[in-house]
Amino acid sequence: MPGHVVERAYVWDRFVRLHHWSLAVLVLLDAFILDGGGPWHRWAGYAALGLVGGRLVWGAIGSRYARFSDFFPTPARIRAYLVRPGVAMRGHNPLGATMVFAMLGLVIALGVTGWLMGTDAYWGEEWLEDLHETLSDVLLACVALHVAGVAWVSRKTRINLPRAMLTGYKIRGTHSAPFAHPETTPGD
Repeated sequence: MPGHVVERAYVWDRFVRLHHWSLAVLVLLDAFILDGGGPWHRWAGYAALGLVGGRLVWGAIGSRYARFSDFFPTPARIRAYLVRPGVAMRGHNPLGATMVFAMLGLVIALGVTGWLMGTDAYWGEEWLEDLHETLSDVLLACVALHVAGVAWVSRKTRINLPRAMLTGYKIRGTHSAPFAHPETTPGD
């Protein structure tokens, strides 16, 4: 933990933080406690789908670091980040951004396949159930990679990212990596 605060940057607004932790709880609840396809599982899935819908809107109109345009992982941004792995970014780094889009897409796909399993046209279709389970497994693998990535970047930059997702502030101390500013990051 840094002894002296050099820079304190407000990055994650309330909606982003509430969305992040609510979606995390719903995904873990649905995967490990409500598994089995009962009504609570379905409603938690629909709630997760609704959260992602809200995040898609907020990604277009929200605060600076919430907007997808601020952190969209272009090939140039990914290459530039890979040249300097572990550089501290004010918002999402390009690899984290890639994971954001992957997990949002997987939650949408899970919501759609889950809903389809309850329709007359697809009721009891084994291939759809298999697809839904596979998507769930891939999402859980992404969650594990996300947690590992957050731990690695937090350690590398010495910026406590989980705390930032709770408070909204990324705090850079005397021994932390300096924040890279988008206007000076190569490839933007």
